[in-house]
Amino acid sequence: MNQAMDVALICYFCTMKKSLKVILLAIAGIVLLAYVLVQWVLSGTEFGGVMDEESSVKARSSHSFNGDHFQNSPGDMPYGIMVNIGDLLGDQVRVPPGPFPMEIPDVADTVKAGIRATWLGHATVFIEMDGKRILTDPMLSDHAFPIKFIAPKRFNRSPLPMDALPPIDIVTISHDHFDHLDMKTVKVLAASGSQFYVGIGIKAHLIEWGISATQINEMDWWESLTLDEFTIHCTPARHYSGRTGLNNATLWTSWVISSPNHDIYHSGDSGYGDHFRVIGERFGPIEMSFIKIGDYGEDLGWRDIHMHTEQSVQAALDLRTKIMFPIHWGTFNLSNHDWYEPINLAVQYASEKKVSLVTPKLGETLTFGDPIHNLPWWESMQKLSELREGAPDSSHL
Repeated sequence: MNQAMDVALICYFCTMKKSLKVILLAIAGIVLLAYVLVQWVLSGTEFGGVMDEESSVKARSSHSFNGDHFQNSPGDMPYGIMVNIGDLLGDQVRVPPGPFPMEIPDVADTVKAGIRATWLGHATVFIEMDGKRILTDPMLSDHAFPIKFIAPKRFNRSPLPMDALPPIDIVTISHDHFDHLDMKTVKVLAASGSQFYVGIGIKAHLIEWGISATQINEMDWWESLTLDEFTIHCTPARHYSGRTGLNNATLWTSWVISSPNHDIYHSGDSGYGDHFRVIGERFGPIEMSFIKIGDYGEDLGWRDIHMHTEQSVQAALDLRTKIMFPIHWGTFNLSNHDWYEPINLAVQYASEKKVSLVTPKLGETLTFGDPIHNLPWWESMQKLSELREGAPDSSHL
């Protein structure tokens, strides 16, 4: 009897051992397959390239490079996981109930003197200034990631689609995240001869996409380059970078563009810091500043590199800007706040701090120097969102 039981146990353990081996092999196979799949996806052209020796030398000479990657100074605040989880599980109304009201821009054959600016969504602005056309953070595609079924999708189509873009003289790119740098848009711009102004490392992405090196101007903070009578200044920001991970392999920037008669500023995506004051001292007063107001969180680590709207309005004061033009809101579901919160807060804080704020619709062109006639065009959509979600009315903000 005992011998039979021993044989049975031996058979049982042998069977379990074989089953465990099969399970482990299956898990290993799944992990390997997932790894191969991820590597295959990340090897796609849209993820960009790796710095060549020329760019690497430039990186190593940058005060923002620590020998391995770029970094903020002072260092980043730590992330609070529980705060982020709480935000993520909140009841915010993150997506509007429908498309925003929109105007179709009237693109003139020639660019007149002065500044005319048109918001195309997120951080992309079409600017006509003193004879040249400028585009910031070129992103006109519908999805902000190559894999569409997991990619953030635009709430609204661009009022100026890629095939309607006129030749653009100057394109600035603040950093290489997909919601700020789109391969398809870049290729269309390059075909018309645009000059691209980018932080260190981003040249590799454009080269990977077939853009001629003669069209790419790779810059460090506080460097300046001229194009005819214009000067393009690469200025600091407080953020992070990476297209294949959060590896900070490329430099994040903001930009000041100067003609003989005007100066404009584009914040890109940034946390708040003393760099706004320094930029204002060097280049202010600035006629029009395009400043990020949305896509932030309550966690200190998140806010450290994504400034809250009140800080955005303070940045306008630091920059000594005459007109604050809000960007980086109402385009993608990228953060944990109501979609309408940033613009309401911008109106509130600008009023309190006596900042001249404009609130254009998508595609609406504003001319610097014209009287400001702001309309709360988003409020009807906000009320519809609140009715659907049963949220309290915050239109008083």
